[in-house]
Amino acid sequence: MTQKKPTLVSLAESIGVSRQTVSNALNAPQRVKPATRERVLKAVRESGYRPSAAARQLRTRRSMDLGLRLTPATDGINGAVQDRFLHALTEAAQDAGYRLTLYSARDDEEEIRHIDELLHVADLDGFVLTGTHAGDPRTAWLQEHAVPFAAFGRPWSRTEDPFASAHPWVDIDGAAGTESATGFLLEQGHRRIGFLGWRPDEGLGDDRRSGWQRAMEAAGIGGSLDELSTATDDDVAAGAAAVEGLLARGVTALVCVSDSLALGAFAQLRAVLPAEREPAVVGFDDTPVAAAVGLSSVAPPVADAARRIIAVLSHMLAGRPAGEGPQQHQVLKPALVVRTPYALGRVVPRPGG
Repeated sequence: MTQKKPTLVSLAESIGVSRQTVSNALNAPQRVKPATRERVLKAVRESGYRPSAAARQLRTRRSMDLGLRLTPATDGINGAVQDRFLHALTEAAQDAGYRLTLYSARDDEEEIRHIDELLHVADLDGFVLTGTHAGDPRTAWLQEHAVPFAAFGRPWSRTEDPFASAHPWVDIDGAAGTESATGFLLEQGHRRIGFLGWRPDEGLGDDRRSGWQRAMEAAGIGGSLDELSTATDDDVAAGAAAVEGLLARGVTALVCVSDSLALGAFAQLRAVLPAEREPAVVGFDDTPVAAAVGLSSVAPPVADAARRIIAVLSHMLAGRPAGEGPQQHQVLKPALVVRTPYALGRVVPRPGG
């Protein structure tokens, strides 16, 4: 016999509280005593009860719908990061009772136009921004029009403190990631460690470069950093093309701003180095392609970032005080994934060699 789905009435009766108490525990928890609230939420989890979306929309006058811009993958490699983020964001939104509306835009101005249209046509509750950068016009527009949003990426500015921002954001500590990668290569005996970055750069790449610089200066190698670094477009071919100049400057190991650049550099170095020596290259983003070829890489906690973004945004949309919910500004540390013995610059026999 099929078990009936729990309802608000049956759930309230099983706990011995009123229907309003259950409703408040789910939608206005500040109105319920902590002990009662925990008892109700425990029963909700155990019973599998899910509130009616239609009823909630009528009650809260919210659409329970969030907007997200879908950006095109540039080379099929770093697009894996977007895929992970989108999958985790969809799951987290669904668990919180929301759904996502995806839209595309060629630039910030077009995205603003789409946001304005979606607010009037689809009545979206809020937005998740990605790809934040210095002078980002989207955040200014959303704040000016009092549109709720949370960003994956801090506000990039050389003069303003991102932790003083009025809007919530979650970001990855890129500097900590590249500092860890550089420190690891220093432990392997390398001193001339180069950095391969992006051109143009609008904040994120600078952050990742700063970690490399910090580690090199701490090791007493701060005098010639300009000649050890270069910037280029973010693709495999550009990474391969940049290697020759860096080798001419005596670079023996590389920390790269992305896996796309690292894979290009890795492949080119394998072609020019002696057969018994593997390239000392570390990428950033820990993409499936990096794992497949044995490339060490910095792994950002993208799925965790997505969950935290939904948590802080849903808390805001529920009208709950900011001080009682998730932190408004969060920086998450990535992890260095070392794939030995490859990508470490050690002298090792190649498979089949």
